[in-house]
Amino acid sequence: MSRIGRKPITIPSGVNITLDNTLITVKGPKGTLSRELHRDMKVVIAENEISVERPSDNKLHRSLHGTTRSVVNNMVSGVTEGFVKNLDLVGVGYRANKTGNKLVLNVGYSHPVEIEPESGIEFEVPSNTKIIVKGIDKELVGATAAKIRSVREPEPYKGKGIKYEGERIIRKEGKAGKKK
Repeated sequence: MSRIGRKPITIPSGVNITLDNTLITVKGPKGTLSRELHRDMKVVIAENEISVERPSDNKLHRSLHGTTRSVVNNMVSGVTEGFVKNLDLVGVGYRANKTGNKLVLNVGYSHPVEIEPESGIEFEVPSNTKIIVKGIDKELVGATAAKIRSVREPEPYKGKGIKYEGERIIRKEGKAGKKK
């Protein structure tokens, strides 16, 4: 039995959950999320708890059990608290700013890179070397942060680029480190 799949999800006050066959909809103070779940997974909504059950012990059902529970839990926590990813810009002259709702990055290219947020995503730029990506969908927040990071990934020699906050860049020595 999956340890994660067995845990029940407590429904906070102010969150409304509806289940229509395999479509689960979670409404909360921050917004609404819907998702189609696998047809074999059984989601049971009790008074203030949600539990996920699997029909058998075959490999597919075991693998979907914990995943389905985590997806539903992320939906519940997304509509109540939301998700945040922080990014840092490292490099001389590297900076970010927000014009309207677009994110404009100056990261060493001959032109500034503009990134338009998808619906449900919000950018904040507290300083010109910090970017905050906010939203209620964990998957979309992570994908947007990865898209921003891919504009200029951190390089291993000086560590210049866009990195996640707290990310450790493994450094290489370079040419001068090999001399005897």
